Amino acid sequence: MEVPKNSISFRLWGRYALFTDPITKVGGEKCSYHIPTYEAIKGVLKSIYWKPTITWYVDKVRVMKPLRTQTKGVKPLVWSGGNSLAIYTFLHDVEYQVQAHFEWNENRPELAQDRVDGKHFSIAKRMLEKGGRQDIFLGTRDCQGYVEPCEFGEGESPYANIDELGFGLMFHGFDYPDETGVDELRSRFWRATMRHGIIEFPRPENCEINRFVRVMTAKEFALGESVLAVEQEEVQS
Repeated sequence: MEVPKNSISFRLWGRYALFTDPITKVGGEKCSYHIPTYEAIKGVLKSIYWKPTITWYVDKVRVMKPLRTQTKGVKPLVWSGGNSLAIYTFLHDVEYQVQAHFEWNENRPELAQDRVDGKHFSIAKRMLEKGGRQDIFLGTRDCQGYVEPCEFGEGESPYANIDELGFGLMFHGFDYPDETGVDELRSRFWRATMRHGIIEFPRPENCEINRFVRVMTAKEFALGESVLAVEQEEVQS
């Protein structure tokens, strides 16, 4: 499979991870999926480097450590004030290799002048080498993550010799209006499968199962005002 243009690969790891469907995880007890969601990895990519000029696409994830879970009692905040007691089931001691790439966000014509070939890619690679522009989280702020560049496919996966593992219907990600051009928020689902330790994600538009969440409009940006031009980004990076 040919590596897409503007592609990066990196090692992602942390002590704990909690990958869930954001629609159903509000309140109560939470239990992590066994593998990362597309949306969670996209969040990591945005923490490494993001501008509304680009859209990140997760191509594939390689699981580098055995799937382990750990249950802990936590005291989350409640809306009425104070804390409640809940049981969360986390993934424990996780490590992945990620391959992803970005494309121009064609639904942002006002930022067309910011589509400078090569510039955004150079900044993204520098931010990756620095460990990301913002803090990295593995599904939730409770789970700190870390990134560093790597060669996708190097090293041994504990699942390299397993032909196929199915994880059933999983949350894939959200369709946001600034990426679809439609004034609504929708959630996507797919039937997740890992082959030889590698999860290959379908593109968002290829997920056949989705549902309407709510009406939403895209935030407006202006180049040079609310969004720095790529030349200004280079000076600051």
